[in-house]
Formats: sequence, structure tokens, C-alpha cells
Amino acid sequence: MTTAALASRATAAARFWGLALLGSAVLAASAQVSLPMWPVPATLQTLAVLLLGALGGARLGAASVALYLAEGAMGLPVFANGAGGLAVLAGPTAGYLLGFLPAAWLAGLAGRGLPRQALVLSAAHLVLFVPGVAWLAGFIGWERALQAGFVVFIPGTVVKTALALAVLRAVRRG
Repeated sequence: MTTAALASRATAAARFWGLALLGSAVLAASAQVSLPMWPVPATLQTLAVLLLGALGGARLGAASVALYLAEGAMGLPVFANGAGGLAVLAGPTAGYLLGFLPAAWLAGLAGRGLPRQALVLSAAHLVLFVPGVAWLAGFIGWERALQAGFVVFIPGTVVKTALALAVLRAVRRG
């Protein structure tokens, strides 16, 4: 490999990880916009996850989430309400946090065309509830987990998915 090719690859890698770090910061900021609910707070994180994937692509979206999770695991106060540390990744919200990874990746497959984008973003938003509710059920049981960890979030999920779709469409037009 030539020196120019190596420099080009290094520049591309630095750009990618710089954007992923920026994405993790956006996700951390979105976690601080929180409506206190029990046992899972309502935040803007899922909107950020959808946009990171849809606008950055599957790889960059997932990398941003992975960095965010690593930052939180190291104790940085990036999770909802300024929390950080491994205890959060073992607590009731851990399934949702880990569900951000496949959700961001899936959102990155939104592609073009309104029907496809709407379907993919809706699926991406819903896919994070699977590990979220499953993990939460270990703490409070299935019936309560479905109610407190999914049903109460349906209106917000619809609004945030529609907002993510609108932002994606507006950015892709420009």
C-alpha cells in the first residue's frame, strides 16, 4: 500500500470515528432531556438513535451507539439524568440501552422513498423495545414490563418516529 493510500485510509478512519464521537455526544445530550417515569424514563434518546442511523448510515449509527455505551460503562455521566457506570448497564434500563445498537443499525437501512423510510424507522424504533421489555421483565415481571416499558411509550414512539422521518426527508432533500 502506498503512503498516499495509507494517509487516505487514516483520514477516512479519523473522520469516521470523529463523527461517531460526535454522534455519541448527541446521544448523551438527548439522554438528558428526560421525563421522569418509573422504571424507564422517557427521553429523546430513541429519536437521536433513529437519526444517527438514518442520517449517518448503519455502521456510523451503530458505532456512535457503541461509543456512547462504552462512555457510560466507563462511568461518564452520559445516561439519562446524568447517570453512568456499569450499574446502569445491569439495571432495569439496560435492555433499552443495548437495544439502541440494532435500532441504529436498522435505521441506517432506511434508504430512499417515503414508504421504505417510514417502515424501516418504525421497525427500528420498535426493535429496541424487544430487549428493553425482556430485560425489564426480569425486574418487574412480564405484564408490568409490557405496560410500563412499552405501552406507555407508544404515543411518544409514534411522534418521535414521525419526527425522525420528517428530519430525514428534509435533510435528504437539501
